[in-house]
Amino acid sequence: MRTAKVERKTNETQITIELNLDGSGKHDISTGVGFLDHMLTHIAVHGLFDLTVKATGDLHIDVHHTVEDVALVLGSAFDQALGDRKGITRIASFYAPMDETLAFVALDLSGRPYAVIDAEWGQAPVGQIPTSLFPHFLESFAVTSRSNLHARVLYGRDDHHKAEALFKALARALDTATQLDPRRHGIIPSTKGSL
Repeated sequence: MRTAKVERKTNETQITIELNLDGSGKHDISTGVGFLDHMLTHIAVHGLFDLTVKATGDLHIDVHHTVEDVALVLGSAFDQALGDRKGITRIASFYAPMDETLAFVALDLSGRPYAVIDAEWGQAPVGQIPTSLFPHFLESFAVTSRSNLHARVLYGRDDHHKAEALFKALARALDTATQLDPRRHGIIPSTKGSL
């Protein structure tokens, strides 16, 4: 079973995430930040991951700690569920349209964290989330999932659509990259022999 359960408790947030990489998109998500719940639902549904996220945070201050820490715990859950990463496809990319917006994510579950995010945003928050936190979420996820993540909004006008397209593209890229390739059975997909 390629599953994980990760908990993180600090003075700012308390988060528990359960993940099944070989799921069907079942989800139970509650972070106290509606738009974050919506984006995490996209990861579950479009990535076909079973995902439970329970988070409480210091929302009386703002949403920053909750958004950041959920990304860190989600990345850790993917890292844990992938184990030694034997047999995975490893590298994948996906374009996702959302009305007038087109977003792209390329992902390598290489074990080496790095993120490049190329997107222009307006100044207003989407839901409760300042747009500056969308790149930060992706960067934080890349660090703890130990992945090389490149995300780009090629064009678009509506920041809601930009964020949604990015998360859909991330979900689909994760779906492909985490899949087991029968030709790689028991083999770590690296010339180094380890990830």
